[in-house]
Amino acid sequence: MEFGIEVIALLMAVAFVAGVIDALAGGGGLLTIPALMAAGIPPVAAIATNKLQSSFGTASAVYAFARKGRIDFRRFRKPALAAFAGSALGALTLQHVSPAFLSGLIPVLLIAMVVYFALAPKASEDDRHSRLGPAALVGLVAAIGFYDGFFGPGTGAFLTTALVALFGMGLVSATAHTKFLNLSSNVAALLALIVGGQVLWTLGLLMALSSVLGGQLGAHLALRVGARVIRPLLLVMSLLLTAKLLSDPANPLTRSVLGLF
Repeated sequence: MEFGIEVIALLMAVAFVAGVIDALAGGGGLLTIPALMAAGIPPVAAIATNKLQSSFGTASAVYAFARKGRIDFRRFRKPALAAFAGSALGALTLQHVSPAFLSGLIPVLLIAMVVYFALAPKASEDDRHSRLGPAALVGLVAAIGFYDGFFGPGTGAFLTTALVALFGMGLVSATAHTKFLNLSSNVAALLALIVGGQVLWTLGLLMALSSVLGGQLGAHLALRVGARVIRPLLLVMSLLLTAKLLSDPANPLTRSVLGLF
């Protein structure tokens, strides 16, 4: 596929903003996947290309957090492996699902993400006692990893909230470890989608450059102010992009709703 300079510049700008949001709160894919699909890219290729650019951005954020000593790699080694395995399975499943089905499903999942972000309780900045043990952490991360490989948007927010609500981590610490887990799941899904020939390399690498810069800025902001300021922006952008997808008369979900009248 070929794209004009204006479209590429716009997608790079979206990737930068998504990189910032991902490092702060997760959910940057809520911006990049709909933007890629709005540019005319089929759903599976959009998800695959998003995995390429977001993997670079997430790696950038992991590096920034690790430099500050905020990631316990030993404790999270097994959960990271679980995220990798779950995501690889999710990405393989994705490639056997009808693209038409995904075109209708993605707006539904986006709306579900909006409801989640709107209703989820605010995370604490203080460490508390974990409610669940290491085995539960591995299982939960594997399940979220599967979701990340299959779809992706909101994975970071799900992981961060789980680490805070169920495993007693403070907000910044949970955000830092989420980036490590998310990097593992991103790489697994990316490898599976590369094998499937789904990645748009030139566009993905250009977006990756912006994502890296955004990830560095987002990690810096996360260490200073936390993720709370991102939620209102994420809600607004998610709703706008969902409306954009559903405004396409060819979208299966739109056709189904219109067929009722």
